[in-house]
Amino acid sequence: MMRRNSAILVRTVCLILVVLSLYIGSDLITRHLVNGDIALVLSLPLGLSPENSTASPEPKTEGTLSSTASTGLPSPTSASFLGDGNDTLLRMAPAYITAIMNPKDTSFPRLDCPVPNSERYTYLRLNSTVETPSTRRPKYFFALDLHQCVNILPRLLGSIVETMQVLGPENCVLSIVEGRSTDGTYEVLKLLRVEIDKIGATYILTGSELNPSVGDRIKSLAQLRNQAVKPLMEHPEQFSPETTVVFLNDVSICMEDILELVHERVYQNADMTCGLDWTFVGQDPTFYDVWIARGMTGDTFFDIPEDGNWNSAWNLFWNDAQAAQKVRAHRPFQVFACWNGAVAFTAKPLLEHKVRFRHPSEQECFQGEPQLFCKDMWYTGFGKIAVIPAINVEYTDAGAKRIKDLKGYTSNWVGHETDGETEERIEWENNPPALVKCMPSYSSQSWLPWNETL
Repeated sequence: MMRRNSAILVRTVCLILVVLSLYIGSDLITRHLVNGDIALVLSLPLGLSPENSTASPEPKTEGTLSSTASTGLPSPTSASFLGDGNDTLLRMAPAYITAIMNPKDTSFPRLDCPVPNSERYTYLRLNSTVETPSTRRPKYFFALDLHQCVNILPRLLGSIVETMQVLGPENCVLSIVEGRSTDGTYEVLKLLRVEIDKIGATYILTGSELNPSVGDRIKSLAQLRNQAVKPLMEHPEQFSPETTVVFLNDVSICMEDILELVHERVYQNADMTCGLDWTFVGQDPTFYDVWIARGMTGDTFFDIPEDGNWNSAWNLFWNDAQAAQKVRAHRPFQVFACWNGAVAFTAKPLLEHKVRFRHPSEQECFQGEPQLFCKDMWYTGFGKIAVIPAINVEYTDAGAKRIKDLKGYTSNWVGHETDGETEERIEWENNPPALVKCMPSYSSQSWLPWNETL
């Protein structure tokens, strides 16, 4: 009897310990939820046909656009929707905030970046239309989807903050979608609000539990990108018609890289400008976004045979002599599609509800949402898409340093015109390539009309 009672007691104690451990650890597994709510995925994007997609619940946000604000600027609301964050990670976050806001801070190893030529970019702060403080509307919209990338935040967000200071914080909106991070990314982004408010820019932080690795990856990625630019689509009247969207991946990037993207978009009268992103498969750098990017030949930036080998990765634009020469000279040139880790594009297609990020339709070539975005840009009359090969980025600080050592910093290649010289302008082609390579997989490649299914 005693033995039986002891066994029952042991089982009871074990059950209590399990329940207690789950309760204590719950904050490490998922953020504290307010009133049982959770930040969910974006609802049906504007302009998306109900026949082609099913609406998801609205995301809870830390900031929203106020249509009644006298200035027309977005107004932050309660910061409680996305949860309180993990206590341990919150205690670590202030050091990251200091690094983000102070470019001279050395608490974390990060890519060293030069101070750009202010004369080259000062004009970007000015509006072409006359505005007063009461009628001013943002004209620069920074959009990011971030997950599990706290190590890159000092360089990435630090460069964005520096860029906003040059462009005028009052002209800038920073919209970040964060989801499912357990490394402190969310906690840093949560504390960043106070600092962004101090400099006078607008900060919108939203959350999503959407996981692109589960289910339809392209559809999920498109939803996340739409969530980042949702304020533009839902409140177009609160933004300047000249607004430029700067959409960045989790890359190690310098202020001068971002400013040059914006400058080239304006100077070239481009609809979209992209840098070049790289990775290190071996000792040599390899262009990264080859599945997305397409040149004006309609082909990939380097040849990938059906066996999937990347032996020709070094030979960019092997079948386009003009583009190859531009890459070697670090001069801008037109392409059919690009993303490459960092882009600047006109907000007009979003403000006018002409384009959104999407997944392929049922009969359409399977391709990534950035390539589809470029395809739709061409279709709606926004085909001035260019690569700026002076801008080279990588996805880690250490890798970015290697890339800058090999490829040069942006300022090594731009702004060196002598007296009487002007920057080279792109001679834009009005028509896209008739055929574009469809490559759902390396073993399945074909050529299809650029506008199939549209």
